[in-house]
Amino acid sequence: MIRQQLAQKQQQKLSPTQIQQIKMLGLNSLEIENLIIQELEENPVLEEISDTSSETDRDEYEYDNSEDKDNNMDDFSLGDYLTEDDVPDYALNQHYKTDEKRGEIPYSELESFREYLINQLQLKYLSEEKRRMGEYIIGNIDDNGYLRRTPEALSDDLAFQYDINASVAEVREMIALIQQFDPPGIGANDVRECLLLQLQRKEKTPVREWAIILLENYFDAFSQQRYATILRELNGLSEKNLRSVIKEITLLNPKPGNAWGNNMETKMSHVTPDFIVEADNGELFFYLPEENIPELHVRREYNDLLKDYVHSTNKESASKKDTITFVKQKIDSAKWFIEAIKQRHKTLRKTMAAILEIQRNFFLTGDESCLKPMKLRDVSALCGYDISTISRVSTSKYVQTNWGVYPLRFFFSDGITSDDGENISIREIKAMLRSFIEQEDRNKPLTDDALVGKFREKGYTIARRTVAKYREQMNIQIARFRKEMI
Repeated sequence: MIRQQLAQKQQQKLSPTQIQQIKMLGLNSLEIENLIIQELEENPVLEEISDTSSETDRDEYEYDNSEDKDNNMDDFSLGDYLTEDDVPDYALNQHYKTDEKRGEIPYSELESFREYLINQLQLKYLSEEKRRMGEYIIGNIDDNGYLRRTPEALSDDLAFQYDINASVAEVREMIALIQQFDPPGIGANDVRECLLLQLQRKEKTPVREWAIILLENYFDAFSQQRYATILRELNGLSEKNLRSVIKEITLLNPKPGNAWGNNMETKMSHVTPDFIVEADNGELFFYLPEENIPELHVRREYNDLLKDYVHSTNKESASKKDTITFVKQKIDSAKWFIEAIKQRHKTLRKTMAAILEIQRNFFLTGDESCLKPMKLRDVSALCGYDISTISRVSTSKYVQTNWGVYPLRFFFSDGITSDDGENISIREIKAMLRSFIEQEDRNKPLTDDALVGKFREKGYTIARRTVAKYREQMNIQIARFRKEMI
């Protein structure tokens, strides 16, 4: 049987402003700029305040509705919709001296790696078909400069996808041509071939000839540093000459494509900071660059429309009611949007101020060893926001400092406690680990157990597996591979 009954319950719902605030917190400065442009296009009520607008002009938009308080306004207060013409207060109260004019640093987009190769291909006298074949092969070269696909696979692709009937021999011929391009070593299938291509481009010397022999016949032994095996197999090679051969090989570039970035990397290398922090005579100043973020308010004509409706004697017109309903909805949306921007700026400022307070020494010196262990909850406790809010603020945002541009997440790290009870960040541990390895005896490199002993001498108790994990994160090889010849 269906019954009706009353029940009381509490629910927590987010207001439209809060929903917009949550979305905006995760956006960086470029994304918020695009969002504002989109909102200006979609909401006719919103208008950008011109820099030339005076306070008098803005005050003209104000309307005193005190005389209409007793009037029938159809369940809405006119004053609620006429105060948004004030100058918006979400503009940053900058913690900086504003007498200096700052402009954006110009940058140029470099020629990409593949464009560089294709330009060299254009200089060759080739038929249209062979030129297209060369461009396709260059397109299959990875960012490190290697061509990982076989000539057979490339020949099939050219036939099926581009209707180019190129034999395997013709593909190999084109690959050989591309391998003559700069940088040396380009288009190789593996590291061994890459190094050989570079050596073959160099002037012939006895050391380089030995290097070619070593790479052609003993590459596995060389890569595993089994030098005794190499000396035993190559009777005519002395230990002194082997040192020269190894030095010659180590001077080669195993990733010739890394000298260039592709188009995406080039574009991504230009980072627009969301915060700018500067140190001056032991004091820190920060602000949010907002040159491209306009100030917003409600258009004057929509205020006039509401005033006309309030004073109108004919309020029963269906068209008028529909118009006013539409205007109210758009003004509400504009109010929520402006309020969300105000709250976003306030949250960003308080969060950055808390990070500056915790990591003050780093921002003053740029020394990573001065970074303190800092978690989201530490910043949350200091600025009074929820951890999820701090997480959104620190996502995909960058800080420009006197020492470089850093992701905001860079300043968050776990830490360990020394025997003296001092907290030390993981980055400082890694800096110490790198220092230990740089100062080690290359003939007897430090094992992970020996590195644990080094940390214990400094008063830090760290497990061997932790040292191994940090070493791998820093791309440092194990002790056996760091050993040099006597």
